[in-house]
Amino acid sequence: MERFANLIDAFRPADGPPPRTLMAFFGWNLEGAWKWLWIAGVFSALAGTAEVVTAILLGHVIDAALATGVSTFFAENLWMLVGVAAFFMVVRPALFGLSAASNAIIVAPNVNPLVLTRLHRWTLGQSVTFFDDDFAGRIAQKQMQVSRAITDVATEIINVVFFALASLVGSAILLGSINLWVGAALAVWVVAYLWLIRWFMPRIRSRSMARAASRAMVSGQVVDTITNIKTVKLFAHADHEDKAAIGAIRTFRDKVIRFGVMASGFRVSLMTLAGILPVLLVGGTLYLWSEGNATPGDIAAAGAIAIRIAQMTGWVSFTLMAIYANVGEVEDGMNTLTPAHTLTDATDATALTADGPIHFDNVAFSYGRDVGGIDGVDLTIARGEKLGIVGASGAGKSTLVALLLRLYDPEKGSVTIGDQDLRHVTQESLRRKIGMVTQETAMFNRSARDNLCYGRPDATEDQMIAAAKRAEAHDFILDLQDHRGRRGYDAHLGERGVKLSGGQRQRIALARAILKDAPILILDEATSALDSEVEASIQTALDNVMEGKTVLAIAHRLSTIAQMDRIVVMDRGRIAEQGTHEDLLARDGIYAQYWRRQSGGFIDVRQAAE
Repeated sequence: MERFANLIDAFRPADGPPPRTLMAFFGWNLEGAWKWLWIAGVFSALAGTAEVVTAILLGHVIDAALATGVSTFFAENLWMLVGVAAFFMVVRPALFGLSAASNAIIVAPNVNPLVLTRLHRWTLGQSVTFFDDDFAGRIAQKQMQVSRAITDVATEIINVVFFALASLVGSAILLGSINLWVGAALAVWVVAYLWLIRWFMPRIRSRSMARAASRAMVSGQVVDTITNIKTVKLFAHADHEDKAAIGAIRTFRDKVIRFGVMASGFRVSLMTLAGILPVLLVGGTLYLWSEGNATPGDIAAAGAIAIRIAQMTGWVSFTLMAIYANVGEVEDGMNTLTPAHTLTDATDATALTADGPIHFDNVAFSYGRDVGGIDGVDLTIARGEKLGIVGASGAGKSTLVALLLRLYDPEKGSVTIGDQDLRHVTQESLRRKIGMVTQETAMFNRSARDNLCYGRPDATEDQMIAAAKRAEAHDFILDLQDHRGRRGYDAHLGERGVKLSGGQRQRIALARAILKDAPILILDEATSALDSEVEASIQTALDNVMEGKTVLAIAHRLSTIAQMDRIVVMDRGRIAEQGTHEDLLARDGIYAQYWRRQSGGFIDVRQAAE
């Protein structure tokens, strides 16, 4: 069974970027699975053909019963009856079993992960701007929505469309063999059926798209509220968030109703049309029988086919409606998930191998705005140098770091490490060379061990514990316990590390950076959440982790960077001053003003901006 389940490679990477047209997008997602989709379709078509054969055999049995007497029926028709029994007991179940197994074992379990992994890989390659401009919950919802919808479209086309088409074609051939006029009557009915589908389906698809978009907005709104639940409670804004959620849900409800009205009209129209078919086919065959042009078996076969198609019409119409609704959801998700990557590796990009100085050469970047960011920055950081960066909020400190990490490309100038321009090295290799501890430390809702080893997945247990001890994190980790009773390094930290204090999160982040042991280290307010006593206790660990590394440390608490080799003062996107702590104090400029104005070692940002 495992062999059949693996006939489709569920994790095969896609070839190239996703297209932005619907049919090509389907093809991109299903590439590598088409062979088995067609095979599953053939099995479904054979099962549909078996339904027509059922009606033919029923007609033959009735005609044989009428043509022979009761006493001789079984003797004269033994082999026919054995064949009919074999069809119903062996052939028909086998065909339906093959159809069900090919869809349920080969197709459905593999298409969903195939699509989801491709979409997820593509989304991971987007720049940070892509995620900044949308809800995290909405993006995740779109990925799940599209993978489920494409899977449903594929499986339902196999289960229903192939089955129904084979049944219709076989029925037309059978009825045509009885009488061409009966076959023509079925053909006219099919044309009317297809016309109804053609009229309703685009409208169902459009309304499904609108429904999917509003559903995703509900998810985004709810996830955004839950993610920031502490802020909601601190500001006593539960009513405000409730109204925002109700607004999104009300819009979703309206879209669902509009979809329901169209779907109901579609079902009623098709079921009315389905009711006409038995009258048309059975009545026509009865008329032919009365004229001596049809047998009682033909009446039974036509009746069986008419009733089966009429019953199947409701099933098919419901499925087609679901297929078109899913196509609408795919189209809606496609619009969100397929934008081209705006920050890509160059075609000639190579791995970062240089371990030399970092150089910002006349760099400008303003996030596409007229103001903000940095402008005309020339800065060289020697290999192994410890550089402190200070400045008021909005002075350009974080922009400088973001450009070094290549979260953005400079709008002017270049950033190099050694002799390698960052635009010509792979992003992955660049970021492997950089360790970072930020003010708002990112934590996964995974175990403490997983969070620590994120910086170095192949680290041993001893290496991980040693890093935790150096960051003064080992003791409090041992005391952790989550809601499932997991303890110590196995305890989960909650979404975004919500179960830890700010200081605990930063100590885990510091341990993660220690474990990564990258040659470049960025400390972005790395000790801002620590009280003075804890900061002093890990200062030795900070000194150790900085030894031999090129360090960029952003801080408002000036005491944390006073011992740096050099301090750069940013002001309105430019480098205003640079030098050692003593040099800058002696200059009596912006840095000296910060130093005098700070209270408890923090820059008074309001006064500094004046």
